[in-house]
Amino acid sequence: MNLQTHTGEKPYQCNICVQAFSISGNLKTHLRTHTGQKPYECSQCGKTFSTSDNLKSHLRIHTGQKPYECNQCDKTFSQSSTLKRHLQVHTGQKPYQCTECDQAFSISSTLKRHLQVHTGQKPYECNQCGKTFSMSSNLTKHSKIHTGQKPHQCNQCDQAFTVSSNLKTHLRTHTGQRPYECNQCEKTFARVDSLTRHTMIHYI
Repeated sequence: MNLQTHTGEKPYQCNICVQAFSISGNLKTHLRTHTGQKPYECSQCGKTFSTSDNLKSHLRIHTGQKPYECNQCDKTFSQSSTLKRHLQVHTGQKPYQCTECDQAFSISSTLKRHLQVHTGQKPYECNQCGKTFSMSSNLTKHSKIHTGQKPHQCNQCDQAFTVSSNLKTHLRTHTGQRPYECNQCEKTFARVDSLTRHTMIHYI
């Protein structure tokens, strides 16, 4: 069996597709992609998996185990694939290129979200009012409008907000911070929308 691994011989042929394997156990595992069989069950949540390795990786969600450590910043991860994606932050590598513009991304899921800018696709719909969003995180933030939930409390006054970005903007009324500067007259603003409205006076 080990000899076949070294010689490249693959005598175990899948009878459903063209793939072949050097080890019979690998063929058995592969066949589950066709049958949908998932014999490995998580004892914590009941989720099932086609391979024992996938179950082992999943269990780290419950245990909090993060055995994969970045040698650049010591950040740890539960999955080797997540560490691999993270390393691109340090290398600056951005292999996922948008076909519509010149932007590139280090993670394929980020490219996928970006493409919705070009397509206008908004697959995440609010079940309360029907408003749609391009990102699930935006839908999550929006949903708090309907629940009345305001988990982000100002530590300077009694105001609370549904999203953290609104709290961050509000805090500038206490600190006096005005981070947005007009590049025409150097006037500064606490909010980006105030800067946008102001900028228009230079083009009238």
